[in-house]
Amino acid sequence: MAFVVLFSTMSFTLNMHYCGDTLVETAMFRKVEGCGMEMEKPSAEGCSIAKMNCCNDEQLVVDGQDELQLQVDKISFEQQVFIASFVYTYINLFEGLDNNVSSFEEYEPPLVIKDIFKIDETYLI
Repeated sequence: MAFVVLFSTMSFTLNMHYCGDTLVETAMFRKVEGCGMEMEKPSAEGCSIAKMNCCNDEQLVVDGQDELQLQVDKISFEQQVFIASFVYTYINLFEGLDNNVSSFEEYEPPLVIKDIFKIDETYLI
């Protein structure tokens, strides 16, 4: 449950650098460095034609929840029934047997007339 709360409230930013239509670099915890092909801002004095930059930086921001709303005091009847049945089932899951049932209580062992291990012994001479 702690991991669910942690990851639902965590926010992060994903930085991506594109050269043309190709993704060149992705960074999560720092700013992207780029591919080195960024254009310098040319001076616009005396030149009416300007080239467009082929590189593009994008950011994807994932916002987590800012506040958690826990309403334990407002539980519906269906939720109460579910919690009660879950607890009852879980408690009875580990309940052991009252007495030890043995299927050999009525069985009588055979009468041993001879030592069987002596009959089956063999000796090498």
